[in-house]
Amino acid sequence: MPKRSKRYDGARALVDRAKRYSLEEALGFVKKSASAKFDETVEVSMRLGVDPRKGDQQVRGSVVLPHGLGGKARVVLVFAEGDAATEAEAAGADHVGGEDLVEKIQGGWSEFDVAIAHPGMMRHVGKLGRVLGPQGKMPSPKAGTVSPDVGAAVLEFKAGKVNYRVDKDANVHGPVGKVSFSDDKLIENARAFITSVTAARPSGAKGTYIRRVSVCSTMGPGLYLDLA
Repeated sequence: MPKRSKRYDGARALVDRAKRYSLEEALGFVKKSASAKFDETVEVSMRLGVDPRKGDQQVRGSVVLPHGLGGKARVVLVFAEGDAATEAEAAGADHVGGEDLVEKIQGGWSEFDVAIAHPGMMRHVGKLGRVLGPQGKMPSPKAGTVSPDVGAAVLEFKAGKVNYRVDKDANVHGPVGKVSFSDDKLIENARAFITSVTAARPSGAKGTYIRRVSVCSTMGPGLYLDLA
């Protein structure tokens, strides 16, 4: 187990692990207890009642947070050619290209946060599955990163669109802002994320879908939420 700081231990001691906090109360604590020298990210984690090993119990989606993510702008790459490439550039894409970008990524380059692809480019982009898949950057229609309207997709991700996907332990994690955000902005972003994951319940899920939800900051302890 990694060694925790005294500040973390002090904040954790104030958390009642048996309690389920309201979203407002939990986020208020996260903001007040954040002590890092940088603007910490606030994250929501959700434990789901699914079996990720089964194809009909996969959870994957995206949500545009009403107040964005704050912090450094995400670097967006777009696989497109012709008019679609022009649209992507006009929308503010940081890198736009076709087979040249595919070859560059195959060579080990990965200095981007989000990859978007025009459907017509997927015959080339498909070669990158083993490279971008493990990084969580492989374009996918379900994540909104394969789209004929690449310009709109770029604008959404620049504005704060968040992709999420259930991991092998049936957890979904997602950033919902910074501790410097106002209470109202964090609350609205967190609710948007939780609502989106809740609506993404797969057809194969049985029993209780949302098992547990918590919030934390980058360097802080988690607090379980009461969503009743």
